[in-house]
Order: sequence, then C-alpha cells, then structure tokens
Amino acid sequence: MDLKNKVRTCLWFETGGLAAATFYVGLIPGSRIETVLPHGRPEDDPMVVEFSLAGTPLMILTAGDHYRLSPAASISVLTDDQAETDDLWEALTDGGEELQCAWLTARYGVSWQLVPRRLPELLADPDPARAARAMEAMMRMKKIDIAALEAAADPVS
Repeated sequence: MDLKNKVRTCLWFETGGLAAATFYVGLIPGSRIETVLPHGRPEDDPMVVEFSLAGTPLMILTAGDHYRLSPAASISVLTDDQAETDDLWEALTDGGEELQCAWLTARYGVSWQLVPRRLPELLADPDPARAARAMEAMMRMKKIDIAALEAAADPVS
C-alpha cells in the first residue's frame, strides 16, 4: 500500500475495480495507478487499487455486493474550458447516465461532477441578479454549456 497519503477516499465496488481505476486515470492528466493488492480472486479483479486523479488520492476496494455506490459521494472535476468539459463528459457518459447540473454516473457506477471554472465564477458574481440568471440556466442543463451560462447571465436587452 502507498503509505505516504494520510487520507484517501475509498470507493466500494462489487467487481471491476481495476478496470474502473484504469479507465479513470486514462482520462485525467497527471493521474496514475499506484498500488494493486490481490485478494485471491481472479488476478484481473484485485481487492485494492490505489490511484490518484490529478494528484488526489483515491482507492477502490473490490469486496462484493454488500454496499452500492450512490450519488451521495461523487468525484468533482474542475474543468478549464468547454472542450475539456465536453471530452470528459463524452468519455464518462459512454455507457453511463447524464444527470442534472453537471452530474453524471459513469459506466462503473461512480458519480461525477464536471464543473467548468466559469460556473462557480458566475454563481458567485457580486451582482445577485446576474448570479441568479446563471443559476437558473444551470438548473436546466445536464452538461454545462459555458456560452449558454454567460448568455443567460448577461442577456441582450
């Protein structure tokens, strides 16, 4: 095990933890598989996979059907622009499910939030009316459309 991180979020999987971790580290630059610990089951489905996504430590425990993943815990990614948002959204919703307001559930059952940097900027705007218009627009979206948010925040009169 990688003992350098004092805190690491653990996701419980019934099966397929290594496949999920491998997929996720392939999507986000600066990510990697760190440790794989078998537990006597098939070698391609180890008990523990420690990995990092852009430096954030996570682990998957593959330990049967005792618990289920839910949107009560999600991985939130702050994206730099629309292109990054679109690319990650397309990859993560392939075999998954689009949800409201930047949320999705990927094919492996993990919930994600893909938040363009521009969204919290608009929602925290010092003009409450501008922030409210951006919030109202966001509430109608699944994947966040930055141009649509900006247009809603600053409507043409």
